[in-house]
Amino acid sequence: MSRLLKRGKISRIAGPFVIAKEMTGSRMYELVKVGEDEIIGEIIRLKGDTAAIQTYEETTGIRTGEKVEATGKPLSIELGPGLITQIYDGIQRPLPEIQKVSGERMQRGLIPPPIDLDKLWHFTPLLKNGVKVTGGDILGTIPETSLIEHKVLVPPNVSGVIDDIALEGDYQVRDWVTNIKTGEGEIKLTFSHEWPVRRARPYKSMRLSNVPILTGQRIIDSFFPIVKGGAATIPGGFGTGKTVMLQTLAKTANVDVVVYVGCGERGNEMADVVEQFPMLTDFRTGEPLINRTVIIANTSDMPIAAREASIYTAMTIAEYYRDMGLDSTIMADSTSRWAEALREISARLEEMPGEEGYPAYLSSRLAEFYSRAGRVTTLGTDERHGSITVIGAVSPPGGDFSEPVTRNTLRLTKIFWALDFNLAHRRHFPAINWLMSYSEYLKELDRSSYDTLELDWRRLREEAMYLLKEEEKLREIASLVGTEILGDKQRAVFEAVKMIQEYFLLQSAFHPVDMFCPMEKTARMLDLILKFHNRMIKAVEADIELSKILSLSVREDLARMKIVKPEEFNKASLEIEEKISREFDELLRTGVE
Repeated sequence: MSRLLKRGKISRIAGPFVIAKEMTGSRMYELVKVGEDEIIGEIIRLKGDTAAIQTYEETTGIRTGEKVEATGKPLSIELGPGLITQIYDGIQRPLPEIQKVSGERMQRGLIPPPIDLDKLWHFTPLLKNGVKVTGGDILGTIPETSLIEHKVLVPPNVSGVIDDIALEGDYQVRDWVTNIKTGEGEIKLTFSHEWPVRRARPYKSMRLSNVPILTGQRIIDSFFPIVKGGAATIPGGFGTGKTVMLQTLAKTANVDVVVYVGCGERGNEMADVVEQFPMLTDFRTGEPLINRTVIIANTSDMPIAAREASIYTAMTIAEYYRDMGLDSTIMADSTSRWAEALREISARLEEMPGEEGYPAYLSSRLAEFYSRAGRVTTLGTDERHGSITVIGAVSPPGGDFSEPVTRNTLRLTKIFWALDFNLAHRRHFPAINWLMSYSEYLKELDRSSYDTLELDWRRLREEAMYLLKEEEKLREIASLVGTEILGDKQRAVFEAVKMIQEYFLLQSAFHPVDMFCPMEKTARMLDLILKFHNRMIKAVEADIELSKILSLSVREDLARMKIVKPEEFNKASLEIEEKISREFDELLRTGVE
């Protein structure tokens, strides 16, 4: 911890906004401790010897004239073993530890260590004395959880020769691990180090990713896929299922680490996350889901400044695990509340407002955040690849996608999962509008991206999307001139699309089987529905009545595909395919007779 220096005193207080004088020598975004209670704050404007400070806690009871002490460093977080499974606020204060001391309401000035200082971690060194190291090199490993092998890294700004290194054994997080001899002297490293959250952690190079994230959500994996290192936005009005969708993706996505950020959301929603995640099981490993999750909770009733800092804290934690060669994902719910925090801070600074009162630099701040996503070659002598995928929910007032936060976000992300209130009203979830949504990662994905997939998913997607768009055109025509002009062939399109919507796109986030659909099952389900449609068109062309086609019993089997367990689905799908052929052959035979 840096030595505290008394630099000034409070001259004005306006809620969490504090003006301090005699602050000569201070720096922008430097952390300070305000008042006798030592409330944490951050300098957000300097003018002469006067500093404007945004505090991370309420200032009730603080008086003018009280001291302001500077820490000499920017807002930084501690990175080391023990981050996984933790629940933090926006500036990395562990909420369970604060609750033990202050109860249900946070007590001011409490700053417990972000990582358990007493817990012992078993360290296995990988390097020896005399080895030359650079930033990002792996000194050794620690089994952090049953799912994460923590790699003890040389900090990015350190390089030199190992003078001494800890032997295999059990250590606390702030224990000595090695001495590094540099040209300027010797640096002592511990198992953790600090990093300023507003500064991106460096890497060697950015890589093009064609590795898909398999989410288990059929509409995403088949129609609008996302890659590791990608950026996606989920805009939708109140009640369209943004939070449930983010929580589902956090549970099912095939990534190594999930950083879930509740940024300004309601307390009951964050309570659901905090209560559920420790009890849930990871689909792929059978281990507790919390063993790969970090939760950052800044609910709507918590300080606005900590909300603004929360996504930077989340990004820095994700970058740390990316640097180990892992795939990290940030689930941000929601960036609209973060933008509102920016707007309130900007208003207190009396800055010139931009559109709808947001600061003029809204787009650049959003760009700073989303630009830290990507798949990279990490620092270090060995070649490792890690990624950060950002999935941010946006809550446009009234579902208006033209408002500033949504519009600026769309310029920065390559995926648009548009949530539709009408679909949500019909209880169709996920309520992703298949005609408005898009993914620009399609061109980066090919059949080889799904190495275990036998079917050509791109052909299936194109055929299904053609039907969905054709149905929309026919619906517009029917609304103008009436449905009676449509023939059986056009009505068959309506029926096929209805099957795609109800049997395939509709997916329950709470059904034990349907909430997660492997890509192999997803592609096969769509393949069977399209096979039924193709046979239906041929039957109609052979003058078979559409009503007879729709009465075939195999339709019930198609409707029940989603709740067939993945391990049983291969056998069931072969039976369904054979039944489609048999029933249509019988229908054509009797029709001809």
